[in-house]
Order: sequence, then structure tokens, then C-alpha cells
Amino acid sequence: MKQYIVICLLLLSACSKEILPPLVASDLEVTRPVPGMQMSAGYVTLRNNTDEIISVSHVVSGEFARVEIHESTVEDGVARMRRLPELLVPANDGVSLKPGGKHLMLMRPADNLDVVSLSFFSGDTLLLSVEVQLASERQ
Repeated sequence: MKQYIVICLLLLSACSKEILPPLVASDLEVTRPVPGMQMSAGYVTLRNNTDEIISVSHVVSGEFARVEIHESTVEDGVARMRRLPELLVPANDGVSLKPGGKHLMLMRPADNLDVVSLSFFSGDTLLLSVEVQLASERQ
């Protein structure tokens, strides 16, 4: 009888364990394009809940013609921005895209934007889709 109770308790604890999606987004912000400019910036924290590195190869938005993953750096006192071929999200860890570092560049917006959808891919595999209310432009 004691073995039966122990097995039941183990099964119940396994059932109650929270199952998290592989990739989760938080602190998502997309700035409103500055009047006359055809670009916007996106910031997000991505959390990898798996035991393997997740590679984000590209991001797609229905509200922008193109989305690129960029990184801003300062080298020898000169600010530079370059496109990244992929974004690696470490296993059981996260990466933050924020001003002055890694971020999304969103180009050629549709008219009358209020909500922006972003789909994160690894090759042809959809990893995550999110929506965010458009924020004001940064000062």
C-alpha cells in the first residue's frame, strides 16, 4: 500500500509541474516611426525554456515590409550598427534586445499602425508570434 501512495504522489507532482513554452517574449516595445522616416525599432526580452540554444534566424511582421535583427556598438568612439545573421538565445536563459544594443529594425511600415505583430522564426520553423501596441517614438 505504501508503494502505491508513493507512486501516486510522484505522478501527481509530475502532473502539477508547470510546462513552459520553449520561447517566451516579455517587455515588448515597438516605437512609432518618426514622421518622414520609414523605420522603427523593436525591443524585447526573449526567454529560452529549453536545454538547447535557440537560434532566431529572422522576424516577420505583417505591418512592416522588412524586419532585421541589428546590434549597435561603439568602437574607438564611433557608434556603429550592423545586421546580425541570427540571434542566439542561450539554453535556460534569455537575451534582451534594447536601445544601444541588440534590437529589431522594422522598415517600411504600413499606414495607420496601432498594433504590430511579430513572428520569430528559426529557418522555416515558427518559434513565437506576439502582438504589441505601438509605442511613441523615443526621444
